[in-house]
Amino acid sequence: MESEKAKILPFYVLIDVSASMSGRKLDEANQIMPQVVDALAEAPILADKVRFCVIDFGSDAQVRLPLCDVLDQHSSLPPLTIRGATSYAAAFRLLRSEIEINVKQLKADGYLVHRPAVFFISDGEPTDPEHEWRTAFQELTGYDKASGQGFSTYPNFVPCGVDQANPRTLATLIHPASGPKQMQMYLMEQGQNPADAIAAIAEILISSMLASGQSMAQGSSGMILPAKQDLPPGISAHSSDDFV
Repeated sequence: MESEKAKILPFYVLIDVSASMSGRKLDEANQIMPQVVDALAEAPILADKVRFCVIDFGSDAQVRLPLCDVLDQHSSLPPLTIRGATSYAAAFRLLRSEIEINVKQLKADGYLVHRPAVFFISDGEPTDPEHEWRTAFQELTGYDKASGQGFSTYPNFVPCGVDQANPRTLATLIHPASGPKQMQMYLMEQGQNPADAIAAIAEILISSMLASGQSMAQGSSGMILPAKQDLPPGISAHSSDDFV
């Protein structure tokens, strides 16, 4: 029976590794993967409900941790390293390709797949031409249900900005930006240390993974973000309307 199939929610983390991420910011980014593993190891029932993937992007984009069950003993956590510029377009294109491949494989393996969740972490502006990365983002998120045109497995997209990231740029990446399943953007508050902000964003990611897994275990579905009052210090949540 279709209803008896196990349900999976894929989580993707896209992490900026451009030159400006050097130092403590990269150190904190490198802690995200082991922290996710530790959190899910304490809740193995929830871990069965989610899968996790890490993609980094600089001058290009690379899959650093293919979508997997992080508690699988064969999963390895490679270190992130600095790579030049900040290509949003490369990140969006690789993400689209990975989602398409991963969802197809999960379905072939007999799972029902919830709409993928994406946390996108950057500390600056994209360095590729605006029309290029905006086109890549439209190809990742654009879908017309009536005609069936576009990317039907588009993800829920949560941009997260630290340091010199432009809130107005990131606000255009919130998807969906409206409606009953509206996503949010997380920003480092003024005066906060950027490395500490990345650590706080990791907390939000883990909270979302655990809450979403718990919801699925109880028969509900979809991605759950923490309430604003539950956010760690130094981070604020915003909708796209905040930066119109």
